[in-house]
Formats: sequence, C-alpha cells, structure tokens
Amino acid sequence: MRVYLFIVILAAVVTYLVTPSVRLLAQRVGAITPVRERDVHTIPTPRLGGLAMFGGFAIAIIFAANMPFLEGVFTQSGAAWGILIAAGMVCLLGVADDIWELDALTKFVGQVLAAGFLAWKGVQLTTLPVGGVTVVSARMSLFFTVLAVVVAINAVNFVDGLDGLAAGIALIGGSAFFIYSYLLTRDASPGDFSSLASLVVAGLVGACLGFLPHNFHPAKIFMGDSGSMFLGLTLAASTVTVTGQVNPDVVSRAELFPAFVPILVPIAVLLIPVIDLLLAVVRRVAKGKSPFHADRMHLHHRLLNLGHSNRGAVVIMYLWTAVFAFGAALLVVMPITQAMWVWAVSFIVALVVTLGPLRNLLSRRDAEREKL
Repeated sequence: MRVYLFIVILAAVVTYLVTPSVRLLAQRVGAITPVRERDVHTIPTPRLGGLAMFGGFAIAIIFAANMPFLEGVFTQSGAAWGILIAAGMVCLLGVADDIWELDALTKFVGQVLAAGFLAWKGVQLTTLPVGGVTVVSARMSLFFTVLAVVVAINAVNFVDGLDGLAAGIALIGGSAFFIYSYLLTRDASPGDFSSLASLVVAGLVGACLGFLPHNFHPAKIFMGDSGSMFLGLTLAASTVTVTGQVNPDVVSRAELFPAFVPILVPIAVLLIPVIDLLLAVVRRVAKGKSPFHADRMHLHHRLLNLGHSNRGAVVIMYLWTAVFAFGAALLVVMPITQAMWVWAVSFIVALVVTLGPLRNLLSRRDAEREKL
C-alpha cells in the first residue's frame, strides 16, 4: 500500500508543479477555450491541462518500473508500457484538438488506433475471472476492447463541462476502483500485492489530485480534450486489466459475487459519464442532429437549471459518482445484503441533496404566476 501511496503523491506533485507551465504554453499556442453560448465559464480560459496530467502519470509509471515491489508488473508483459504509450497517443491527439479543433472523424480514428494499440499490447476483454472462461473469440475480444475504450473516452469527454467536474469524477471513481482492485489482488495472490490495475489507477488518481487545485471553480486552466481523452483511456485500461486476474479458488465466499462480475465496479465508476453520453446521443439523434452536436442539456446543465451553483452542481456530481462507485466497491468488503443497505441509504441522501433546490424553484415559479 505504501508503494501505491507514493505513486499517487508523485503523480500529484508533478502534475501540480507542471500545470502552470502548461497554462503558459496554452496561452502562447492559442489553445484557449472561448466563451460560447453553451458554455458556463464567463472568460476565455487556457486548456491543454491534460498534458500536465499525462506528465505526472508518466513520471509515476516510469518510477514504478524501477521499484522491486512492482517489478513483476513490468516483466510479465508489455501491458504497462502499452497503457502508457496509448495514454500518450490520445493525449497528443487531444493536444492537437485543443489547438486546432480537429473534426469528429479524425478524433474517432485516433481513439480507435490508441484502443487497438492497447489490445495489441495485451490489454483486452478476453475472459471472466471464474474458471478462466473465454467469453469471446479473438476478433470479438478486439472489437469489445476497442468499443469499451472509445466509449469511456467519449463519456469522460461529454461530462467535462464544469470546472473540476471530470477530474473530480475520475478521482472519486478511480479511488473506489483502486480499493476494489487492491483487495481483490490481495486475496487472489496473498504473497504478491502488485497489480497493473492498481498501479495505473493510482497514477491516474494522483494526476487528478494534482490538477484539481488549478481546475476547480474558478478554473485557471481546463484539461481540454487532451485531459478527458487521457482520463477515459486510463480508466478503461485499468478496469480491463482486472479481467482474468482473479482465481476463484482463492477468493472468499463473500467476494465471489464481485469476482464473478468483474465489470460491475468499472460500470459503476463510469456510470455518470456514460449515462450523460447515452442521454446526449439519444436526445440529439431524436432531433435529427449529430450525436456530437453540442447543447446545454447535459446532466450538469440540468443541475444548474435546478438551482444549484456551479460548485454545487459539481459537488452533486461527485456525490453521485461516490454513491455508485464506492457502493459497488463495498461488495468486496462486506456481505451483499449489508452493502445494499448502505447503498440504498446513500442513494436516498444523494437524491434529497440533489432535489433540495426544487422546492424553492417551484415556489418562485408559483409566485411569478400569481403576480401575472
């Protein structure tokens, strides 16, 4: 655990220190987000923040490669370096988009290439961790891996609409997934707690932690597509690597359910961004528009319309991410019944907090109608 904590701190410190320099770079190359009708920010803001996040993540991974505790992670396969290179690929793709605003097809092709590279380096959805059951053929494995990675990338991109929102969601969801992967690895291999999934998500959490002080409202810099693509790919890669790691013979009965459904926590971690993505696609296609046509109907926009402040809406999104992500992670630390009770109570609390301003909003509308 101390090694992973060091990875988190190292990634956070490097990201925090590098971000101001990246902000200056963004200003010099013209990577500035203008104020558009659909935007919430009120002044043009530099982007390219993902470049700093990738820098912190990369330094942490390189240091990890020289640690005896994590030696096996790098010697068993090339997956660790594959994730780092693929993360660099989508980050550079995002940098190009932050500067020149690439078209949707170019970005999609770049995302598919990065996801394909991940699969080629061994990061694939191939088996369930129960008896090593192969669930798809080689071609279908490649297809589902690329699909999962591309969906995750665009889901995080879609949810990145308020100061600190995407970084905070990735931080919270990544923390929950780290707990899940660490405990699962500890029980699956008691003599060796090293895990590629835990390493990757630790670096990711650290990068988000170091970037948030610069990105929280009022943001001094946005992560841009360079950041949202980086977050989406690394979240997807860390969750995919869990598949096939768990031996059911050494997993306790209380943990057999989450071991049997290893995709449960990954889904919970990315649930809020994916819901936002799916709603946006359905909404826009139903209106005869492109799925990538921007609007002001995202979940965070709805929270603002409900009466929450900018920071309040972000905190609400954090809360829901924690409810789903940590709620799923509880399945590895307590019986299912207890975990469900905790989740149900948390869900109700989050719902009350979310809908709190609704009563005041309705009261104001009633008062306005009475004046008329």
